[in-house]
Amino acid sequence: MHCPNCGKEIVEGAAFCPHCGAAVSSGQGFIIVTTPAIPGYRITKVLGVVTGLSPRTRGVLGKFVAGIQSMVGGEVTSFTSELEKARMEAIDRVRQKAAAIGANAIVGLDLETSDIGLQAGVTVISATGTAVIAEPD
Repeated sequence: MHCPNCGKEIVEGAAFCPHCGAAVSSGQGFIIVTTPAIPGYRITKVLGVVTGLSPRTRGVLGKFVAGIQSMVGGEVTSFTSELEKARMEAIDRVRQKAAAIGANAIVGLDLETSDIGLQAGVTVISATGTAVIAEPD
């Protein structure tokens, strides 16, 4: 099995790639699109709205490294991998919820990022879409 993000080999059943940290989805054959339709498919049933959330925070060491990087300027790489993990995790959670109600696809996927506030340093990635049953045309 190979990581969909970096392409390196990973052990079967792993949730995250040990090389790049990307979430490894087990949703083979499940279609997820940001568009309201899937080219080449027709939607035969709309099952409803599904959501997946992934709140994340950095530990003290990560915040320290981010503080140093922010003084220099440029990308804060200590947060990049955590945000990527959170995004993939939110998408995987919305896929699992859709599959649990019988969907084989999600259309209109929307990803949002927000800060939980209260100076807690918690970022929430939200994935929302419409669970559908889609069949090839």
